Parts: sequence; structure tokens; C-alpha cells
Amino acid sequence: MDSTFISLMHGFAIAFQPDNLWYAFLGCLVGTLVGVLPGIGPLSGISILLPVTFGLNATQAVIMLAGIYYGSQDGGSTTSILRRIPGEASSVMTCIDGNAMAKKGRAGAALCIAAVGSWVAGTFGVVMLTLVAPPLATIALKFGPPEYTAMLVLGLIFLAYMSSSSLVRTLLMACIGLLLGMIGIDNMTGHFRYSFDLAELGDGIGIVPVAVGLFGLGEILSTPSYTVVGEVITPKFRELLPNRQEWRESFWPIIRGSGLGFIIGIIPGSAHIISSFLSYALERRVSKHPEEFGKGAVAGVAGPESANNSASTGAFVPMLALGIPTGPITAVLIGALMVHGVNSGPQLVTEHPDVFWGFVASMYVGNLMLLALNLPLVGLFVTVLRIPYAYLYPLIIMFCIVGVYEVSHSVVDVYIMLIMGVLGYALKKFSFDPAPLVLGLVISPIFEQSLRQSLIMSNGDYTIFFMRPISLGLLIVSAIMLIMSAYTFMMKRRDWRATLAEVEAGEVQP
Repeated sequence: MDSTFISLMHGFAIAFQPDNLWYAFLGCLVGTLVGVLPGIGPLSGISILLPVTFGLNATQAVIMLAGIYYGSQDGGSTTSILRRIPGEASSVMTCIDGNAMAKKGRAGAALCIAAVGSWVAGTFGVVMLTLVAPPLATIALKFGPPEYTAMLVLGLIFLAYMSSSSLVRTLLMACIGLLLGMIGIDNMTGHFRYSFDLAELGDGIGIVPVAVGLFGLGEILSTPSYTVVGEVITPKFRELLPNRQEWRESFWPIIRGSGLGFIIGIIPGSAHIISSFLSYALERRVSKHPEEFGKGAVAGVAGPESANNSASTGAFVPMLALGIPTGPITAVLIGALMVHGVNSGPQLVTEHPDVFWGFVASMYVGNLMLLALNLPLVGLFVTVLRIPYAYLYPLIIMFCIVGVYEVSHSVVDVYIMLIMGVLGYALKKFSFDPAPLVLGLVISPIFEQSLRQSLIMSNGDYTIFFMRPISLGLLIVSAIMLIMSAYTFMMKRRDWRATLAEVEAGEVQP
């Protein structure tokens, strides 16, 4: 504990450096704006701005990009409350009671409760991150290549299991990402692979053009402007403070949402989205007046907003301690660290303490910045919401192209981004989730290297994964998830066939 405290103080010394404070503020501000604007989201914002960080050091880059991530969770509540349009997917549940409170003239109170709940949950999440990540990294240092291989397999299957789309579709996307990650020079043999004689692909397909294309261009192309047009409720500044009754009703939902969100955040998948849904369901279950939910219940705002912020912080635990992304956002952040020559995982705490502890300390500061930003600048955010998307989207596309080109001054990267943009649009139209593709691309080099090292250790014997207790246990859990998913699919198929038979027999109406 003493060493953790000393290391955290060292992190604060790094975080309070003027340059790092500026990038933390910039990340929080941009993240809030990304959350406010419907149809963009944190993944698109991080992907679009990833090229901007290439002139920074690793600490400054991860501080700014992480600020965009947890800042967007705060910003999403503004649009949800004032327009009943979720600025970010995790703010869907906030729309229900937040906008209902706004229509009752309590928009300011709803915004204040959302901001305070986000700050409390974010701070709680960072405290837990400080306590949990270093010992977890110490344990993970004992892992060898077989354990890492099994853990990455489990991460992919867990993400697929928790995904909103089917397991087969999610794993298909992840496998395409793994295949794309094999393009370029083989690290172990030096051979050029699948490069089509393009020298620019020697280092493989970059994470930047793929992420910007899939989530920047793809999201813009698939989001028609008519879905983001509507009336904006403008709260008065003097109405921002909730009354005593509203503070009392929000206290325990904030506490429960913070704890629930952090636990769910550690699990691979869209934790910040899942946690908000579970928190809303929990608050409705424990409430003495469940009939008020949907009509402006304070707990319906405080719980989900706290949960999604705490979950976004919890997602950094496996990313920093184990080097395993829990979703596409942390996968892009790992890619950003790799670009700067820093590998996330167990060695991060010991080999790059400035990056790890500077990042953790910056999150304490960033949560305070968000609290100071969200309330006084509500008027500015309302103005931004009124910008016609016919002007906004072309500007974003221009920034995408310029940003990707500036990374390595390669036209090939721009073509890759455009191809991925069209692919992202097509995947959205056919209900495929593109996020596992990016996840597969990021972990492909790590997975391939650990798999091949394991086989070298065993002279090509695949039973090495079943001879070591930890890797065996992880593979058993992976197999159980596949069996559970197959069982669920068979049950749904049986129910569908039974319903179809009843329709054909005329027993029920189709």
C-alpha cells in the first residue's frame, strides 16, 4: 500500500505538469463535445483524433485519448436530457427519465445530478483502478506464452458472448481482424506476407486508417441527418441545483451505480452500455415507487449515469494490467500505446511507470475538470447541438482524410481508410458489428507471437495448452461459453419452429 501511494504521488507530479494538464483538459472537452453530438460517439472521436497524438509522447497521448473516452460518457447525458436523443450509446437509459424531468422544468437539476453522479462514479472507479491494477499486473507477470494465448482466446469468446449480435457473426468479424493483422513482415521469419507487393504494407495495416474508416466514415455514412434533428430544451443557469428531495433520491443510486459499473467494466464487452441498462433495472427493482420510472424519476438518471462512468474506468483494469482490450475503445487505446513504442500489460507498471501512474493520476484530475466543464458550459453545448449536420459531417470527413494522411504521409493509408469506411457502412446495413474486427486487428500480433512461442516450447505439441493449469482453466471457460451460446441458439430455434408450426396449423395469428 505504501509503495502504491508513493507511486501515485509520482503520478500526480507527472499529471500536474502544464503540458499534461492541457492535454487532459483538451481530451475532456473534446470528449464532452463528442458525447453531446449524436451519431459520433467516443470510438469515432478517438479514432478520428488518434493521428493528432503522433506528435506527443506516450503519456500525453493516452491522457488525451482516455479523456475523450470518459468525457464522452458525461457529454452523452446532455443530449439525452435536453433532446431525448442519446449522444452516446450508454446514455440510452438517461433519455427516458432525464428528458421527462426536462419537460417538467427540471432540466437543470437532471444535468447537475448526472454531472455529480458521473464525477463520484469516475473518482470511485479511479480509486479502485489504483488499488486493483498493480497487484493484478504482478500476478500476470507469472503468465507464459500458453497462458497468454488461452487468455486472448477467452477474451475474444467472452466479447462475442456478450455482444448484442450473434456469436458466429462476432467471431467472424474477429477472425477477419486477426487475418488482417497478419499482413506485413513476419516478425519471426522476416518474410513479406499478403502485402500485394506494396512496400507501405511492410509494417502491416495500421490501426489508425482501419479505426477511422470503420468508426469515423462508417458511422457518418450510416447516420442520416434526419435522425439528429429535434427541439432543444434550454435550461436556465439558476435552475441547475437540485432540491433536497432530489439529492436524497439520487444518493443511493449513485453509490449502487458506481459499484455495479466498475464490476461490469472489468468484463470484456460493451460494459459502459450494459452497466447503464442493468443499473436502471436495479433501481427500478429496489425503488419504493417503480411507477415513477419513465415519468421523471431521479434514480433513473443518477443510477445509469454513474454506472456508465464507473464502467468506463473499470475497462482500463484489464487493459493496463493484462494488456487485454475489453472492447474496441480500449483496443484503439492499446494501439495508440503500441504506436508510441509502449506495450500495455504486466510490464507497463514496471517498465513504463511514468505512463501508467501519470495516466492514473490524470484521471483524478480529469474527473474534476469534467465536473467544472459540464455545468457552466451547458449554454455552449446547446449552441453546438443546433449546428446543422449538413455542415458538420463534411468537416469531420475532411479531418479524417487529413489526419490519416499525416500519420505516415501515405496515400495507401487514405485508400485503406476509404475502403474501411465503405465496409463499415455495409456492415452496419447488414447488422454486423465492426468493433470485433478492430479488436482482432489489435491483438493479432500478440496472439500470433504467443501461439508460435508456445508451439516452439512444446516442439509443435498442442497439448501444452492442456498441460498447464491456468491455460487449461481459461480454455475450459471458453468451451463452456461456446456450449452455452450453442444451447441458447438451439432453444431459440426450437421456439421459432414451434411458433411457425402453430401459425401453419392456424392455432395462432402470425
